[in-house]
Amino acid sequence: MSMEPIFDEYAFTEDDRREMDRVGHFLFPGLLTEPTRDRLIESMRHVIDQGKRAVKGHEPQRFSAEFDDYLESLIGHPQMLGLARCILGNEIRYDHCVSLVRPAGTPAMGWHSHEYSEDDPKLGLLRIFFYVSGFEPDDGGLKVVPGSHLYRDKGIRAGDDEELLAGWLSGKTHPDTGDPLAISHLSAIPGSVIVMWTHAAHGVSVRRSDSSTRYCIVYAYRNPGRPSEARWISDAFEAQPTIGAEGLKALY
Repeated sequence: MSMEPIFDEYAFTEDDRREMDRVGHFLFPGLLTEPTRDRLIESMRHVIDQGKRAVKGHEPQRFSAEFDDYLESLIGHPQMLGLARCILGNEIRYDHCVSLVRPAGTPAMGWHSHEYSEDDPKLGLLRIFFYVSGFEPDDGGLKVVPGSHLYRDKGIRAGDDEELLAGWLSGKTHPDTGDPLAISHLSAIPGSVIVMWTHAAHGVSVRRSDSSTRYCIVYAYRNPGRPSEARWISDAFEAQPTIGAEGLKALY
Protein backbone atom coordinates (compact mmCIF):
# COMPACT_ATOMS: atom_id res chain seq x y z
CA MET A 1 0.00 0.00 0.00
CA SER A 2 1.20 3.50 -0.79
CA MET A 3 1.80 5.32 2.50
CA GLU A 4 3.39 8.35 0.88
CA PRO A 5 1.23 11.47 1.22
CA ILE A 6 -1.08 12.05 -1.72
CA PHE A 7 -2.26 15.48 -0.52
CA ASP A 8 -0.39 18.55 0.62
CA GLU A 9 -1.53 20.00 3.93
CA TYR A 10 -5.07 21.37 3.93
CA ALA A 11 -7.98 22.16 6.19
CA PHE A 12 -11.66 21.49 5.56
CA THR A 13 -13.50 23.69 8.04
CA GLU A 14 -17.10 23.75 9.18
CA ASP A 15 -17.59 26.84 6.99
CA ASP A 16 -16.20 24.88 4.04
CA ARG A 17 -18.61 22.04 4.74
CA ARG A 18 -21.54 24.42 4.88
CA GLU A 19 -20.41 25.93 1.56
CA MET A 20 -20.21 22.49 -0.02
CA ASP A 21 -23.66 21.56 1.26
CA ARG A 22 -25.01 24.84 -0.15
CA VAL A 23 -23.47 24.62 -3.65
CA GLY A 24 -22.88 20.86 -4.03
CA HIS A 25 -19.10 20.81 -4.54
CA PHE A 26 -15.85 22.09 -3.07
CA LEU A 27 -12.53 22.81 -4.80
CA PHE A 28 -9.10 22.21 -3.23
CA PRO A 29 -6.66 24.02 -5.58
CA GLY A 30 -3.41 22.11 -6.24
CA LEU A 31 -3.97 19.64 -3.38
CA LEU A 32 -2.24 16.64 -4.99
CA THR A 33 1.49 16.30 -4.34
CA GLU A 34 3.75 16.36 -7.38
CA PRO A 35 4.84 12.71 -6.96
CA THR A 36 1.16 11.71 -6.74
CA ARG A 37 0.39 13.54 -9.98
CA ASP A 38 3.21 11.72 -11.76
CA ARG A 39 2.10 8.32 -10.43
CA LEU A 40 -1.52 8.96 -11.38
CA ILE A 41 -0.62 9.85 -14.97
CA GLU A 42 1.51 6.71 -15.21
CA SER A 43 -1.36 4.61 -13.86
CA MET A 44 -3.98 6.16 -16.13
CA ARG A 45 -1.78 5.50 -19.14
CA HIS A 46 -1.50 1.91 -17.96
CA VAL A 47 -5.29 1.70 -17.71
CA ILE A 48 -5.65 3.09 -21.24
CA ASP A 49 -3.25 0.42 -22.51
CA GLN A 50 -5.26 -2.27 -20.70
CA GLY A 51 -8.36 -0.94 -22.42
CA LYS A 52 -7.12 -2.28 -25.74
CA ARG A 53 -7.98 -5.73 -24.39
CA ALA A 54 -11.20 -4.74 -22.62
CA VAL A 55 -13.84 -7.32 -21.78
CA LYS A 56 -17.39 -6.00 -22.14
CA GLY A 57 -18.84 -5.39 -18.70
CA HIS A 58 -15.43 -5.10 -17.07
CA GLU A 59 -13.81 -2.22 -18.92
CA PRO A 60 -10.59 -0.79 -17.44
CA GLN A 61 -11.87 2.77 -17.77
CA ARG A 62 -14.85 2.10 -15.47
CA PHE A 63 -13.08 -0.36 -13.13
CA SER A 64 -9.73 1.44 -13.11
CA ALA A 65 -8.57 0.45 -9.62
CA GLU A 66 -8.93 -3.22 -10.59
CA PHE A 67 -6.35 -2.83 -13.36
CA ASP A 68 -3.59 -0.91 -11.61
CA ASP A 69 -1.97 -1.60 -8.23
CA TYR A 70 -1.29 2.04 -7.43
CA LEU A 71 -4.88 3.07 -8.11
CA GLU A 72 -6.08 0.19 -5.94
CA SER A 73 -3.76 1.26 -3.13
CA LEU A 74 -5.41 4.69 -2.96
CA ILE A 75 -8.85 3.25 -2.10
CA GLY A 76 -7.75 2.74 1.50
CA HIS A 77 -5.10 5.46 1.69
CA PRO A 78 -5.46 7.24 5.07
CA GLN A 79 -5.66 10.69 3.46
CA MET A 80 -8.28 9.53 0.94
CA LEU A 81 -10.43 7.99 3.68
CA GLY A 82 -9.86 11.00 5.91
CA LEU A 83 -11.27 13.31 3.24
CA ALA A 84 -14.23 11.03 2.49
CA ARG A 85 -15.09 10.57 6.15
CA CYS A 86 -14.85 14.24 7.08
CA ILE A 87 -17.70 14.80 4.60
CA LEU A 88 -19.72 11.56 4.76
CA GLY A 89 -19.05 10.54 8.36
CA ASN A 90 -17.29 7.42 9.55
CA GLU A 91 -19.62 4.79 8.06
CA ILE A 92 -18.66 4.62 4.37
CA ARG A 93 -18.21 2.17 1.51
CA TYR A 94 -16.04 2.37 -1.61
CA ASP A 95 -18.22 2.70 -4.73
CA HIS A 96 -16.04 3.03 -7.83
CA CYS A 97 -12.88 4.38 -9.49
CA VAL A 98 -13.20 5.70 -13.04
CA SER A 99 -10.57 7.18 -15.38
CA LEU A 100 -11.70 10.41 -17.05
CA VAL A 101 -8.91 10.99 -19.57
CA ARG A 102 -9.80 13.54 -22.27
CA PRO A 103 -7.29 13.89 -25.14
CA ALA A 104 -7.16 17.01 -27.29
CA GLY A 105 -10.34 17.40 -29.31
CA THR A 106 -12.52 15.28 -27.01
CA PRO A 107 -16.15 16.41 -27.47
CA ALA A 108 -18.09 18.07 -24.68
CA MET A 109 -19.99 15.91 -22.22
CA GLY A 110 -23.64 16.84 -21.80
CA TRP A 111 -25.31 17.80 -18.56
CA HIS A 112 -26.21 14.95 -16.24
CA SER A 113 -26.64 13.89 -12.63
CA HIS A 114 -26.38 10.54 -10.85
CA GLU A 115 -28.63 8.51 -8.58
CA TYR A 116 -28.30 7.51 -4.97
CA SER A 117 -30.94 7.34 -2.25
CA GLU A 118 -33.40 9.89 -3.64
CA ASP A 119 -35.78 9.22 -0.72
CA ASP A 120 -33.32 9.49 2.18
CA PRO A 121 -31.11 12.61 2.29
CA LYS A 122 -29.20 11.19 5.28
CA LEU A 123 -27.42 8.88 2.83
CA GLY A 124 -24.86 10.53 0.55
CA LEU A 125 -22.60 9.52 -2.32
CA LEU A 126 -19.44 11.60 -2.73
CA ARG A 127 -17.31 11.81 -5.86
CA ILE A 128 -13.65 12.83 -5.39
CA PHE A 129 -12.16 14.12 -8.65
CA PHE A 130 -8.38 14.22 -9.00
CA TYR A 131 -7.75 16.81 -11.74
CA VAL A 132 -4.10 15.98 -12.32
CA SER A 133 -3.82 18.30 -15.34
CA GLY A 134 -6.23 20.94 -14.17
CA PHE A 135 -8.51 22.65 -16.68
CA GLU A 136 -9.81 25.97 -18.00
CA PRO A 137 -13.54 26.69 -18.43
CA ASP A 138 -13.38 26.38 -22.24
CA ASP A 139 -10.91 23.47 -22.36
CA GLY A 140 -12.23 20.26 -20.83
CA GLY A 141 -13.62 22.29 -17.96
CA LEU A 142 -16.15 21.14 -15.38
CA LYS A 143 -19.38 23.12 -15.26
CA VAL A 144 -21.94 22.91 -12.47
CA VAL A 145 -25.23 24.30 -11.20
CA PRO A 146 -24.72 25.27 -7.55
CA GLY A 147 -27.66 24.08 -5.47
CA SER A 148 -28.91 21.53 -8.00
CA HIS A 149 -27.86 18.64 -5.75
CA LEU A 150 -30.52 19.60 -3.22
CA TYR A 151 -33.24 18.48 -5.64
CA ARG A 152 -31.76 14.94 -5.48
CA ASP A 153 -32.88 14.47 -9.07
CA LYS A 154 -31.10 11.59 -10.81
CA GLY A 155 -32.67 12.40 -14.16
CA ILE A 156 -31.07 15.75 -15.06
CA ARG A 157 -30.05 15.54 -18.73
CA ALA A 158 -29.26 18.15 -21.40
CA GLY A 159 -27.03 18.19 -24.45
CA ASP A 160 -25.71 21.71 -23.86
CA ASP A 161 -26.16 24.83 -21.73
CA GLU A 162 -29.02 26.17 -23.84
CA GLU A 163 -31.01 22.95 -23.51
CA LEU A 164 -30.48 22.90 -19.74
CA LEU A 165 -31.51 26.55 -19.40
CA ALA A 166 -34.67 26.00 -21.42
CA GLY A 167 -35.46 22.68 -19.75
CA TRP A 168 -34.62 21.44 -16.27
CA LEU A 169 -33.13 24.73 -15.06
CA SER A 170 -36.03 26.93 -16.16
CA GLY A 171 -37.61 28.60 -13.13
CA LYS A 172 -35.55 26.60 -10.61
CA THR A 173 -34.46 28.32 -7.41
CA HIS A 174 -32.13 27.26 -4.62
CA PRO A 175 -34.22 25.30 -2.09
CA ASP A 176 -32.57 27.05 0.86
CA THR A 177 -31.86 30.60 -0.35
CA GLY A 178 -34.56 31.08 -2.97
CA ASP A 179 -32.03 32.50 -5.43
CA PRO A 180 -32.38 31.49 -9.10
CA LEU A 181 -30.16 28.56 -10.04
CA ALA A 182 -27.49 29.33 -12.64
CA ILE A 183 -24.70 27.62 -14.55
CA SER A 184 -21.16 28.08 -13.24
CA HIS A 185 -18.04 27.31 -15.31
CA LEU A 186 -15.16 26.25 -13.06
CA SER A 187 -11.40 26.35 -13.53
CA ALA A 188 -8.74 24.39 -11.67
CA ILE A 189 -4.96 24.53 -11.51
CA PRO A 190 -3.01 21.28 -12.01
CA GLY A 191 -3.29 18.88 -9.09
CA SER A 192 -6.63 20.21 -7.90
CA VAL A 193 -9.19 18.02 -6.15
CA ILE A 194 -12.93 18.60 -6.38
CA VAL A 195 -15.40 16.84 -4.11
CA MET A 196 -19.01 16.74 -5.34
CA TRP A 197 -22.33 15.31 -4.21
CA THR A 198 -23.53 12.79 -6.78
CA HIS A 199 -26.90 14.49 -7.43
CA ALA A 200 -25.26 17.74 -8.57
CA ALA A 201 -25.89 18.68 -12.20
CA HIS A 202 -22.59 18.80 -14.08
CA GLY A 203 -21.13 18.67 -17.58
CA VAL A 204 -17.77 19.08 -19.31
CA SER A 205 -16.71 21.50 -22.04
CA VAL A 206 -14.92 20.34 -25.19
CA ARG A 207 -11.17 19.75 -24.95
CA ARG A 208 -9.62 22.10 -27.50
CA SER A 209 -7.91 20.52 -30.51
CA ASP A 210 -4.70 22.45 -29.81
CA SER A 211 -4.62 21.40 -26.15
CA SER A 212 -2.96 18.49 -24.34
CA THR A 213 -4.52 15.43 -22.73
CA ARG A 214 -6.50 16.18 -19.57
CA TYR A 215 -5.80 13.53 -16.96
CA CYS A 216 -8.45 13.05 -14.31
CA ILE A 217 -9.61 10.16 -12.17
CA VAL A 218 -12.59 9.98 -9.83
CA TYR A 219 -13.02 7.89 -6.69
CA ALA A 220 -16.47 7.58 -5.13
CA TYR A 221 -17.56 6.66 -1.62
CA ARG A 222 -21.03 6.50 -0.09
CA ASN A 223 -22.92 5.85 3.10
CA PRO A 224 -24.23 2.27 3.01
CA GLY A 225 -27.98 1.74 3.00
CA ARG A 226 -29.00 1.67 -0.64
CA PRO A 227 -27.76 -0.12 -3.77
CA SER A 228 -25.77 2.08 -6.16
CA GLU A 229 -26.13 1.93 -9.94
CA ALA A 230 -22.58 3.32 -10.23
CA ARG A 231 -21.05 0.67 -7.98
CA TRP A 232 -18.55 -0.79 -10.41
CA ILE A 233 -16.82 -3.55 -8.43
CA SER A 234 -16.33 -7.03 -9.84
CA ASP A 235 -17.03 -10.03 -7.61
CA ALA A 236 -13.39 -11.04 -7.78
CA PHE A 237 -12.19 -7.59 -6.73
CA GLU A 238 -14.71 -7.39 -3.89
CA ALA A 239 -13.36 -10.67 -2.52
CA GLN A 240 -9.72 -9.63 -2.97
CA PRO A 241 -8.19 -7.99 0.12
CA THR A 242 -7.11 -4.37 -0.36
CA ILE A 243 -4.87 -3.03 2.38
CA GLY A 244 -6.54 -0.21 4.28
CA ALA A 245 -9.92 -0.86 2.65
CA GLU A 246 -11.01 -3.76 4.82
CA GLY A 247 -14.81 -3.79 4.96
CA LEU A 248 -15.15 -0.93 2.46
CA LYS A 249 -15.89 -2.91 -0.72
CA ALA A 250 -19.04 -4.67 0.50
CA LEU A 251 -22.41 -3.23 -0.54
CA TYR A 252 -23.62 -2.74 3.04
